[in-house]
Amino acid sequence: MSLTLFLILCLNGLQYGMLLFLIAAGLTLVFGVMGFINLAHGVQYMVGAYLVFAYTAVTGNFMIAVALSLVTALIFGLLLEFFVFRHLYTRSHLDQVLATFGIIIFLNELAKVLFGPATLSIDPPVFLSGSIQLTETLRYPVYRLMTIGAGLAVALGLYFTVSYTRIGMLIRAGATTPEMISALGVNIKQLFMIVFGVGAMLAGFAGVIAAPIFAIEPGMGDNILIVAFVVIIIGGIGSIGGAFVAALLVGLIDTLGRSLATLFLSFVFNPSFANQIGPALASMLIYLLMAAILVLRPKGLLPAKGVA
Repeated sequence: MSLTLFLILCLNGLQYGMLLFLIAAGLTLVFGVMGFINLAHGVQYMVGAYLVFAYTAVTGNFMIAVALSLVTALIFGLLLEFFVFRHLYTRSHLDQVLATFGIIIFLNELAKVLFGPATLSIDPPVFLSGSIQLTETLRYPVYRLMTIGAGLAVALGLYFTVSYTRIGMLIRAGATTPEMISALGVNIKQLFMIVFGVGAMLAGFAGVIAAPIFAIEPGMGDNILIVAFVVIIIGGIGSIGGAFVAALLVGLIDTLGRSLATLFLSFVFNPSFANQIGPALASMLIYLLMAAILVLRPKGLLPAKGVA
């Protein structure tokens, strides 16, 4: 394998990892702070992709469509929290799983009704549609570099918000002692609503920036939700820093593994056998990593302080 191809795979892994982080960050906030299992979080990723497609078709401007999509994703998440999810907080995890799975089915079918079952696509904006020369032999799309930068910006913003602001202090306190901050006069329901809305907007933002790269289709959030759960388990439930490290790790391992597993196996086994088991082994790598982390560090790589 050439160095250029290896660098491309690493950049693709970083870009995939940033998308995973945007989804996992909202998921770990909701799961870690509220103890709520939201299987419908992946649907909010799909909603973001469809929103930017619809708004781009209406406005003809990708950046305006992004802004409108983020606002709509936030409102959509708040409405779901107010009308559906807040009635499930005190229910068992099984009830939460069943209810949110029902929302997955409903919204996937609604997407088929509104946009059809066929896959859709949009082009990146003109000023981000080119490529940039990184090395003498490597040119990389500007838009994909922008997704990496957007993920880094969100990660820094979340870190400083959770660590150094009053709302971040309340979120951390609400994750450990919700009864105490409620007794101090903080509206815990309003706090949880804000957390849920931000989580929904982050998932929607992931769908927005993924829309020009991946196909937009019903059910597109289902598979990535499974990987997002792997990310928060590896990183540590409730930990933004853990989600960031784990997302990058999973993104790189998944991308490099799918390309290198067969190559490495061919050094040990005959090429036909390596071609048979290589792809299967590559798809298992992140789950093997999760299993190893659970054995060595059951709370994750960077567990949040005070979160059980």
